[in-house]
Amino acid sequence: MRTQIFNLMVTVALLMIGTGRVSAAEQLERYEFLQIQMGVPFRITLYAGNDVAANKAARAAYARIKQLNGILSDYDPDSELMRLCRSSGPEKPVKVGRDLERVVSASLRLSAKTGGAFDVTIGPVVRLWRIARRKKQMPAYAALSEALVRVGHRHVRLDTKQHTIELQHKEMRLDLGGIAKGFAGDEALKVLKAHGITRALIDGSGDIVAGDPPPGKKGWIIEVGAVTQKPTGRVPSEPQSTKPLRLKVSNAAVATSGDAYQNVKIDGKRYSHIINPKTGLGLTQSSSVTVIAENGMAADSLASAVSVLGPKRGLKLIGDMKHRAAMVIILKDGQPQKHQTKSLAHFITTD
Repeated sequence: MRTQIFNLMVTVALLMIGTGRVSAAEQLERYEFLQIQMGVPFRITLYAGNDVAANKAARAAYARIKQLNGILSDYDPDSELMRLCRSSGPEKPVKVGRDLERVVSASLRLSAKTGGAFDVTIGPVVRLWRIARRKKQMPAYAALSEALVRVGHRHVRLDTKQHTIELQHKEMRLDLGGIAKGFAGDEALKVLKAHGITRALIDGSGDIVAGDPPPGKKGWIIEVGAVTQKPTGRVPSEPQSTKPLRLKVSNAAVATSGDAYQNVKIDGKRYSHIINPKTGLGLTQSSSVTVIAENGMAADSLASAVSVLGPKRGLKLIGDMKHRAAMVIILKDGQPQKHQTKSLAHFITTD
């Protein structure tokens, strides 16, 4: 095994590991790369014929993720998304690029299908809860009520012919945090394929996009360990894991959404970072949701939607679609309860 480190950014190193794996039909080695992108670790695992090909493809894939962050981020005030939010308003459509149009279009379709359980216009409420988590104080009722007035996917008008987006309420703010990483994984995989690399896996901190399987294998093995919070009396609750589930996937995506590490306790009540767009409140039902779908954008956004919908309605949403599966684990009376679609069995493996 050979290990090398390449500095692709001033503050972030790119790690490469070659395992020397060889298949009968191909002379390929396994390489792993790691960078912080979109505020989270993005790991790329790929099989290539040599170091030069592997590094060239990985550099290009990370460049694409960085580019998308500059388009879709709601943290960067200069991103295309934030410029749209500042510039648009009633009767003020704004021309947007292809990437932003695609992500907003997919978001609006899912919003309509879920009755608003997934809603990228939640930005004004998300901003209040970021402050709440930092201060460990509930958002003021008046501020939350005012923010909710600016929430609603029906107030976003997308013109696919003119390539414009119009935010039909004043001071609306879009938040693509529930879909952007999945889309970035899809686009990174496309870049790798354009460089002749099809056997690859992109992992954006739980949003996983898989291409062709490793040489000699039928799929990528992904281990999903559902983490929930288990009450421990007077002792602060700690993350508890259920038995890991092993999934085998190829040319598909897996996304997991949970609140074990992103939550805040206020006045003795625990609120998730996942917000119900209807109420403007963080979810109080501890859960872990895993979704398998045809691409990262679908898996990422569906995992967020199912978290809000809950097991019954959420699994019905997944069950109505082809080539998709889901598992929801909720904590009830201190014990994890598992719910899953019948289609999940197709992906479970003991390998």
